[in-house]
Amino acid sequence: MSAPEITQRDLRSRSREIMDAVEHGQSFTVTRDGHRIAELIPLRRRRRLVPRGEFTAMSRNAPDVDLEAFRADQEAAIEQEAASPYER
Repeated sequence: MSAPEITQRDLRSRSREIMDAVEHGQSFTVTRDGHRIAELIPLRRRRRLVPRGEFTAMSRNAPDVDLEAFRADQEAAIEQEAASPYER
């Protein structure tokens, strides 16, 4: 699915409306004289840090971790990485 096309004139006259749409994830292809000249796309959002209290609250419902199984998984991954890819 391609981005909707808007004219340069639309961008100029409806810039607030268009920028609000971009802020909410919408992309546009800008045209001038019927030719596609630009893509207006939202920036990728930065990852936000979760406050300690919020993380603690979310973690209360997390399942317990089986440390032996976790360590076995780590060991298996390390052994797999250490093997030569040409021996497979």
